[in-house]
Formats: sequence, structure tokens, C-alpha cells
Amino acid sequence: MSLYTSQINVGKISALFISTHASKSRVTKPVIELDLFGIKEDKYYNTNIQRSILITSLSSYSLAKSKEIHIPYGGLGENLLIDYNPYKLQAGAQLKIGTCILEITQNCTMCDHLSNIDENLPELLKHDRGIFAKVLQEGEIKLQDNIFLLDT
Repeated sequence: MSLYTSQINVGKISALFISTHASKSRVTKPVIELDLFGIKEDKYYNTNIQRSILITSLSSYSLAKSKEIHIPYGGLGENLLIDYNPYKLQAGAQLKIGTCILEITQNCTMCDHLSNIDENLPELLKHDRGIFAKVLQEGEIKLQDNIFLLDT
């Protein structure tokens, strides 16, 4: 018997990224593996479980582009780039992606490095930069996986 009363398909994975010690830029991956401590290959694995995964919407890049700020995908520090805007989800909301279940923990705070891209970017994206999640059910997420909002 499932713990969830329903699941609503809300979008898809557009890109997957990890941070590595070897590269200063984000590394694109076709698949990422997650366990309860985060993304297995990521340099931030097991550093802060509440902030294990950063999810960013394509809408953040569109907003920046509308103000003539051009950022390559991955430039906002995300692990999951999605075609759904999750920024209004409350802490505790759950997403099923691939074989994983993620729980939203908090909105992303602004990082100083965003002003290095453009001085207006922190103010522009203060509510639209990303959202953090932790892993509730380990597994893998692939490019183009569907995203389901779970109702508990």
C-alpha cells in the first residue's frame, strides 16, 4: 500500500549537474545516483543533508535572459534543472523523480558568486534562484525523467 494518495506529473528533468573537486564549472551528467546523504559523485555529498540537492527552474534562466543577463545552464549552481517552477512549494512537499523521492527543505538563499555574473542578479533572482531538497528514497535520476508532485 502506498503512503501517497496521488501523484501529479508536473514536469521533466531538463539537465543534471554535479560539482567536482577537479572542475570549477558544473559537470553535466545523463544520470545521477542519490542516497540519503545526497548525490554520490558530488563534492558536497554528505555535507548538509537538508541542502543535498539544489533544484532550479528553467524560468530562472528565462527571467535573467529577459534582463539581458545570459547564464549557461548550471551557472546558478543547480543539480537539477527542471521545466517546472517549484519555488512556491512549501517545506515538506515531496517530489518523485526517477526512482527517488525528494523532500523540499528550504528556498535557496543568494550566494555572493551570483553578483560576479551580474551585479543585478542577486536582487533579480532573490525568490527565483532555486529550492533545496533532501533525499527520502534513494535511487537514480535521469535526463528527461518525469517529475511527480506527491500528495501525502
